Amino acid sequence: MNDEFAADPPASGNLTQLLRNARSGGGSALDQLFGMLYRELHALAHQQLARNSAQGRLNTTMLVHEAYLRFAGAGDALAEDRQHFLAYASSVMRSVVIDVIRAERARKRGGGEQALTLNTDIIDFESSTNEEALRIHEALLELGAIDPRLVQIVEMRFFAGLTDADIAGALDLSPRTVQRYWQKARLFLYAQLNEVGGGAQLP
Repeated sequence: MNDEFAADPPASGNLTQLLRNARSGGGSALDQLFGMLYRELHALAHQQLARNSAQGRLNTTMLVHEAYLRFAGAGDALAEDRQHFLAYASSVMRSVVIDVIRAERARKRGGGEQALTLNTDIIDFESSTNEEALRIHEALLELGAIDPRLVQIVEMRFFAGLTDADIAGALDLSPRTVQRYWQKARLFLYAQLNEVGGGAQLP
């Protein structure tokens, strides 16, 4: 990935064709794809770092670059449209952050774990500590084992910032169904985090 991606993205281009070419292993297509969506990817990276305390070891540009490297090795795992691509990118970035947190945790192992403090707004998954970020990640893995579609909704709605209408169009669902899935997913995650942290109550 070149530094030129920090420049203004192209004003036009066939995103669907670029995604198709990138899935076929076209490195230049992946470069163009990241260039076209750089501002949105940069915003996603900023959101991911704002939710935990990994900022000291990563910045937004570094996170976008690391996501690019992981995309480059993904092959046909790349998404087929913009909505799926941004949700997948957000998921990749989150996995990068979790890896950094785990590495930092491993270096500090042996000093005892800090108690987790959940605030009453955990329903929105705002995590202010690395421990919360890890537990949210683990809760999402548990949810994925039950219903992968619910995790997809969480990735697209919360982490990628897509609207219910965007998600409905991408997944061929009605906006009402998306809202119902979102409620089900966040209640599950809230219950899991509440069970771990204790003390929080559903509003």
